[in-house]
Amino acid sequence: MALPSARWPRTSRGASRWGRKHIDVAFKLIKPATLASLQCNGGNLFEVVAQKLSENASPCGQPIMFPPLAAVTSPSVDTAAAAYYLNRRPQTLRGWACAESWPDGLRPVRIKGRLAWPVAGIKAVLGGEQ
Repeated sequence: MALPSARWPRTSRGASRWGRKHIDVAFKLIKPATLASLQCNGGNLFEVVAQKLSENASPCGQPIMFPPLAAVTSPSVDTAAAAYYLNRRPQTLRGWACAESWPDGLRPVRIKGRLAWPVAGIKAVLGGEQ
């Protein structure tokens, strides 16, 4: 039985969704004059895009900074902050909550479907390491 020619072999029909996205980003970052000079000089477009991205780095790419644990005044913190203080990934804490296998004194509280981790429990787990 022969496969339909429209399905096999699969041929490319232009840039994929990700390809178009990257091309759009490149055109937004690089001025048309720069593109023309790249074509004339035979430069590498990817290097220019990487350079422009590093120049326009946003604070979104930087890690979130939390205050020291001793300075926290709220009775509980969210999962991201608790993971930061415990030096774990947030997914680890979510796994503890799901399996109910958290360390002693660190039982999370659900507030409107979100996990709140007690600051006193975090301090108890860390002991004297603060």
